[in-house]
Amino acid sequence: MDLSVNTKCVQAGYTPKNGEPRQVPIYQSTTFKYDTSEFMGKLFDLEESGYFYTRLQNPTNDLVAAKITALEGGAAGMLTSSGQAANFFALFNICENGSHIVSASTIYGGTFNLIAVTMKKMGIDVTFVSPDASEEEINAAFRPNTRAVFGETIANPALTVLDIEKFARCAHSHGVPLIVDNTFPTPVNCRPIEWGADIVTHSTTKYMDGHGTGVGGAIVDSGNFDWDAHAELFPGLTTPDESYHGITYSKKFGKGAFITKATAQLMRDFGSIQSPQNAFYLNLGLESLHVRMPRHCENGLALAEFLKEQPEVASVTFPHLKGDKYYDLAQKYMPNGGCGVVSFEIRGGRTAAESFMKKLRIIAIETHVADARSCCLNPATSTHRQLTDEQLAAAGIPAGLVRLSCGIEDKNDLIADVAQALKA
Repeated sequence: MDLSVNTKCVQAGYTPKNGEPRQVPIYQSTTFKYDTSEFMGKLFDLEESGYFYTRLQNPTNDLVAAKITALEGGAAGMLTSSGQAANFFALFNICENGSHIVSASTIYGGTFNLIAVTMKKMGIDVTFVSPDASEEEINAAFRPNTRAVFGETIANPALTVLDIEKFARCAHSHGVPLIVDNTFPTPVNCRPIEWGADIVTHSTTKYMDGHGTGVGGAIVDSGNFDWDAHAELFPGLTTPDESYHGITYSKKFGKGAFITKATAQLMRDFGSIQSPQNAFYLNLGLESLHVRMPRHCENGLALAEFLKEQPEVASVTFPHLKGDKYYDLAQKYMPNGGCGVVSFEIRGGRTAAESFMKKLRIIAIETHVADARSCCLNPATSTHRQLTDEQLAAAGIPAGLVRLSCGIEDKNDLIADVAQALKA
């Protein structure tokens, strides 16, 4: 049966059998018992499927990952300890010392730092391109050692919209996959795989959890990218892995090759597993995701329309606001709405932004976003404070920018709170 995303949010990933728990069980165990060492050996050799240590895999996590995979329309998926871990694993799974990445410049500051600073220390270089760059400009950024293209569906906090089809064409013309962070729209509002993306990542900490209860991340592989067709670029997937007795992932696991390698190698070595308890909380959030997202989007649009008319506000960015630079792209990729995050610049820079936020009564100042409760921050002094002024400008983040995440409260109350803070 071909189920809608709405039903998948509630039902996908786990179907209990007769007498089994109706809710996804929490397998809060580090280890698992087996009758013979021979069978455990087969697990370590990837000859059998099963669980031997939660640092690599856990049944609760796999059930929740299966739901997210179904929502995105992918072939295989996994959970990680955070969204940062998901993006790192997705990239490092196909990159190594000497590799190169092409990335959109307007991405979350933490991810920018991960790619530009930390992964650079590992010998992986990057070229950042504007999301508005032409195909010719994007193609010019590629090198013979390029192994992936990365971008965010809706960038955090610049709220630029990625032209997924354009970036996918460029990536595929050079024989590499497109990796898209789909945290803000969630698969309720956009499924990048349907537009040509090969791998999708999430910070499940945001809308998917929705209640600020657990940090986590997810990776979903479409199963569409042909690793063997570009075998010379991806030897880690297309040549024998001697640490697993010569298994070749693309040959043995087919559409599950990418996720199997990420689990067997990266999760084994880095151990960035999401706790089963957090996976349980995440699943509770997913069950209402399709109900919450329309309210987030409705509130975001209402607040954006209000802010646009206020003299204290220099500019408002919200992709679904008519007149926004990315309105047409937002309508193409996310006709039912994108997210509830509004970015706006207050006249007066950082000082004015900080003064405004202190006066808010309902909306809290938090290092968080995409929650049931409305919250805000000034990126230049928080999430993006590691960036230089030049890097801030390239990322589209002026000093007086406020990122305001509309929760699921009454939109009129949110508007009233913002109005009194602006006047104050």
